[in-house]
Parts: sequence; C-alpha cells; structure tokens
Amino acid sequence: MVVVVFRSRIREDADVAALEAAGARMFELASAMPGFLSYKDYAAADGEYVSIVEFADLESLQAWRDHPEHRAMQERGRAEFMSEYHIQVCTPVRDYHFPH
Repeated sequence: MVVVVFRSRIREDADVAALEAAGARMFELASAMPGFLSYKDYAAADGEYVSIVEFADLESLQAWRDHPEHRAMQERGRAEFMSEYHIQVCTPVRDYHFPH
C-alpha cells in the first residue's frame, strides 16, 4: 500500500465553489482508477486542509499522478486555488487495526 498525505492551504481569493466542483471531479476520476483504495479529507481550525489517499501500490499511484485530467488540475490548483501545499508519499511500516 502507498499512502499520500496532501496538506494544503486555500488562497483567500480562490473560487471555493469551483474548487469544490474540481475536487468532486478528481475524486470521481481517482476512485475509478485501478489500485485506488480510499480517500479522506480533514480541515484544521488554523485553515490547513489534509487529504489522505491510499493506493494499492506505487504503479497505481503513478498512473493517477500522470492522468492527463489530474495533471491539468494540478496546474489549475497552483494557479487558482492553493496558496501552498505539501505532499508526502509514504509506505506503512506497520499497519494495525482494532475492530470493535
């Protein structure tokens, strides 16, 4: 499994409705990709957003990274929506689960 941690901040002048629509489209595309496992996002009180995305393997993640529509959205995100972002691509060292 590969885990992507995407931390970002939205520009003050960003069109939030357009960003939400673009995000919904990216989820639609990503969740249809082979190897996609999950997506969750969170908002912190200080304005930072964190998305956690899981793919089955590095090849699946690379296919998503290189998807033409996703590439275009990356450029649009830098130009229109994001004031900053930080991406970490990780592989779990341990994986625990407690089903109750």
